[in-house]
Amino acid sequence: MQKLKKEQKIKIAITLFVIIIAIFYYIYSQNQKEIFFEESKQENEVQEKTEETENKKIIVHVSGAVKNEGIVELEEGARVANAIEKAGGVRDDAYTKDINYALKLEDGMKIYVPTIEETKQEKEEVNINSESSNYIISSNNTKTNENSNGQKVNINNADESKLDELPGVGPSTAQKIIQYRKENGEFKSIDELKNVSGIGEAKFQKIKDLICV
Repeated sequence: MQKLKKEQKIKIAITLFVIIIAIFYYIYSQNQKEIFFEESKQENEVQEKTEETENKKIIVHVSGAVKNEGIVELEEGARVANAIEKAGGVRDDAYTKDINYALKLEDGMKIYVPTIEETKQEKEEVNINSESSNYIISSNNTKTNENSNGQKVNINNADESKLDELPGVGPSTAQKIIQYRKENGEFKSIDELKNVSGIGEAKFQKIKDLICV
C-alpha cells in the first residue's frame, strides 16, 4: 500500500513537472512571437519609408530654347541639368552661359532657357550677371507676384518709376512702354507687352506674374 502511494506521488510529481515545463514553453513561445511580429513590423515600416523616399517625384516646367517644352517628372533632388536633359536638351539658338545647371530643383519650379537673341536684347537694357540671370522661376522665389503695396503693376497706367520696379525693366524700357501706350492705346492683355521693343520672351517670363492690365 505504501509502495503504491509512493508510485502515485512520483507520477503526480512528474505530471506537475511536465505541466510546468509546458506552461513555461508556451509563455516563451508567445514572447518570441511578439518579438518576431514587432521586428517584422519595424522592418516593414523602415522598408515602406525607404521606398517612399526612393520613389518620391517632383514635377517641373521646362520652356524656352529646349527641344521639347513642357512638364517633366524627375526624382527628388534632381538638378537643372537633369530637367533640361529630360526636355531633350537645348536648341542650337539657346543662350546657356548664365544658367546654373547645378541648381537643385523643387516641385513646381519653372525653368526658362532664353535664346541668344532674347539675351542680346535684354543685355542692351541692363547689365545681367550670372547670379541674377539663372532663368529659374520658383514657387518660393524671393520676388513675390505683387509689389510692396500688395498689388500687381498695371501696365496701362503705371508711371516710369513704377514700371522701373519690375525686374529687368530699366528707365529706357519703361519709357518705351509708356510711348507704346501713347501710340497704340491701352494694352489689351499682358502678352501685348512683348510688342514693346526690348521686351523679349525671357524678360516677359520674369515679369508676367507681376503685372496686369
